[in-house]
Amino acid sequence: MSLKDRLVADMTQAMKNKDANKLSTLRMAKSALMNEENKRGVGTVLSDDEVTKILQSLVKQRKDSIAQFESAGRTELAEKEQAELTVLEEYLPKAATPEEVTAAVEEAVAETGASSMKDMGAVMKAALARLAGKTADGKMVSETVKAKLQ
Repeated sequence: MSLKDRLVADMTQAMKNKDANKLSTLRMAKSALMNEENKRGVGTVLSDDEVTKILQSLVKQRKDSIAQFESAGRTELAEKEQAELTVLEEYLPKAATPEEVTAAVEEAVAETGASSMKDMGAVMKAALARLAGKTADGKMVSETVKAKLQ
């Protein structure tokens, strides 16, 4: 079963269970997937990797919204976004731990021979390639790379 099929099946189950939060979140995710398929042309089917990337962008949007709502004192909206974030994260691969990120960055620095901040782009690319298959927070990877190269 593809990731998109799983999402649709879970959406149907959420309808049956009358789980309004999960249902609305999955509908939003399905809509984002359909919009991407329509952009690419008739008959386009997204691969699981492409679906994962779209879901990761939705997760990033939720995290940004939570930060903005909390800084503005809108806790009820932050809680709603957090609930959506929890549902979306069920469909993503396991997140990379800080130790895994640090190890990937160290290997990338050694592999690229990086010695200064000028090499940050190459190190980021190599580190993210090593973290493929896991959900890696780009901000965490970036901060780790900066710390290693300074």
